[in-house]
Amino acid sequence: MTWQAWAVLSAIFAALTAIFAKIGVSDVNSDFATFIRTIVILLALTAFLTGTGQWQAPGAVTGRTYAFLVLSGLATGASWTCYFRALKLGEAARVAPIDKLSVVLVALFGVAFLGERLTAPNWLGVALIAGGAVLIAYRG
Repeated sequence: MTWQAWAVLSAIFAALTAIFAKIGVSDVNSDFATFIRTIVILLALTAFLTGTGQWQAPGAVTGRTYAFLVLSGLATGASWTCYFRALKLGEAARVAPIDKLSVVLVALFGVAFLGERLTAPNWLGVALIAGGAVLIAYRG
């Protein structure tokens, strides 16, 4: 599959995540809910790696790669903790768009830290995503 197909699937699963999580946090502490979610992901990925034979030798991974994957894991944990707390307190249809401002931030960080270049239409898209997220979340 192409990266575009994987990205669409990611968006679908992210949308389902918001709906399922909103229902799931209704009767439990949001941090405990995040813990349960993390265990499920760990078990699912273990099964996936085993089933597809994609395990790698730990020694084949560089220290730099480990460092950035650990940082990514910490950022993911922080994101999930904040996301579940927001879902516990707010409506999924308002929380998710604000969470998706990460798309805008990735574009900005990609330019600032990775040297990526965006064209004028790309910047327009970034602005439209930001404006759209705010408008969806706004209760006026």
